[in-house]
Amino acid sequence: MSGVSIPRARIPASALAVVAAGVAAALHLGKLPPAVPALQASLGIGLVEAGFLLSLVQVAGMTLGIFVGLAADTIGLRRSMLAGLVVVTIASVLGGLVGVWVADGAQALPWLLALRALEGVGFLLAVMPGPGLVRAMAPPESEKAALGLWGAYMPLGVALALLLGPALIAWAGWSGWWWALSAVSAAAAIWVALAVPGDNARQAMVASSTESWSLRLRGTVGASAPWTLALAFAVYSSQWMAVIGFLPAIYADAGVPSAWNAALTALAAATNIVGNVTGGRLLQRGVAPDRLLRCGFVVMALGSMAAFAQFGGVDDALSLPPALRYLAVCMFSLGGGVVPATLFMLAVRLAPGPSTVSTTVGMMQQASSLGQFIAPPFVAWIAHRAGGWQWTWTFTLACSLMGLALAARLSPAIARRGAT
Repeated sequence: MSGVSIPRARIPASALAVVAAGVAAALHLGKLPPAVPALQASLGIGLVEAGFLLSLVQVAGMTLGIFVGLAADTIGLRRSMLAGLVVVTIASVLGGLVGVWVADGAQALPWLLALRALEGVGFLLAVMPGPGLVRAMAPPESEKAALGLWGAYMPLGVALALLLGPALIAWAGWSGWWWALSAVSAAAAIWVALAVPGDNARQAMVASSTESWSLRLRGTVGASAPWTLALAFAVYSSQWMAVIGFLPAIYADAGVPSAWNAALTALAAATNIVGNVTGGRLLQRGVAPDRLLRCGFVVMALGSMAAFAQFGGVDDALSLPPALRYLAVCMFSLGGGVVPATLFMLAVRLAPGPSTVSTTVGMMQQASSLGQFIAPPFVAWIAHRAGGWQWTWTFTLACSLMGLALAARLSPAIARRGAT
């Protein structure tokens, strides 16, 4: 029974187009961090203003996630993804024009904030339909592998932005960086329009359903599985973002050169992609989803403890050598990658019905955004109180323990619905 046909399973081009659309949307999410120095130099934007630009996308996610997911289920998955890609493309083009036409930072900032909020809505419209579209496009023998690939859209987009952003900004300025990414999302929209079939069949299914949007919303919110999936996604993404997001600051404090800093951070983020793809392949080969979730959270806990824990006094603190601590961070990111791959697959399986998959994913995104909004300041507060990052592992351990409890809570639903 050991996978005779599984190695021959291929992910169709239409599903790959959906994954590419998610990566293109995530590039817009991750384009700001490498542009902060250029924004400060050209517009005089301070760190506080830059922080607002960074967090606005998460605010959109944590306030609108479930409603955008509901809208995607209502208007059609393909239409929603195309609309989201068009919105982020237009917002990015206009943002670049602000950099050219408005030289005064005080006048440019309100425009950039408004356009960043618009990008947040576009991002949600683009990614909420992803799992449902992948499930519709991929045949059963490659569905889980394709969903594992979809789970990598965020770390791949962030890693590419961290790697490509500094060079493109140095060459064309931050406005050129904005325009380059608008071209990427426009190309992704064209690929989706050409490769993904229209919503007619799926829309007919929704239209013929007696469920109104309010009933579908109540059905999703009233079911226990979407809440459990959302909380599990939140405790995963909040600790991943807190660790990866602060790596540049951690390495800067340690005296790592800026060029190495960006490369090391991008590599650590990119290892999460390997975890996502591996998780999808393992699911395709029949590994139980709750078992994968437990393994992922255990590896995250062990990796963060090895990376940050110190013993002894301040002057004679004992910890692993820097190279091993970096490898531990990569292990944290790699092992954690199986978690989103598994949760996206379970969202498809455990949603209250076929017409609520994007709504369930929206609920997950909303919880994830809330966690990512709260976790980094909380971890920074711990570091400030401790005078260093050595107690970061206490936060990640607490998140991982909660993740293990949520995985155990999902086990009966997985067995009952046959979500393997």
